Amino acid sequence: MARDDGRPAHEMFDRDQASRTLGIALVSAGAGAAVARMRVTADMVNGHGMTHGGYVFLLADTAFALACNAAGPVTVAAGADITFLRPSTEGDELVATAAERASSGRSGVYDVTVTRDGDVIAEFRGRSRVISPGRPA
Repeated sequence: MARDDGRPAHEMFDRDQASRTLGIALVSAGAGAAVARMRVTADMVNGHGMTHGGYVFLLADTAFALACNAAGPVTVAAGADITFLRPSTEGDELVATAAERASSGRSGVYDVTVTRDGDVIAEFRGRSRVISPGRPA
């Protein structure tokens, strides 16, 4: 049974060592939407002094995963792409806001906007696929 309270996303995030180890925090999740945040550390900065794009992608991908798993069925990424618009640097707090745009059957499309102090850093589009009607034991 699908849920709208976001509990499945919270439970999934509690098991997400990769995101939690990088300091990503779950702000909210429910009804096909989620918000996650991350403070950029010195270990996340590339040779140009900017946040490495892989970390920005990882934050957006985490928000995407939380949004598409908020209702309950186990859902994974079928694909994703990102457009980087502005740089960020060490010490910046990035916020990723994900929202479902469309779904049909087992497939969905989600958009994630990554911001820093209200400025858009990146736009991410993820395509999801439901792989299980239930949750893992």
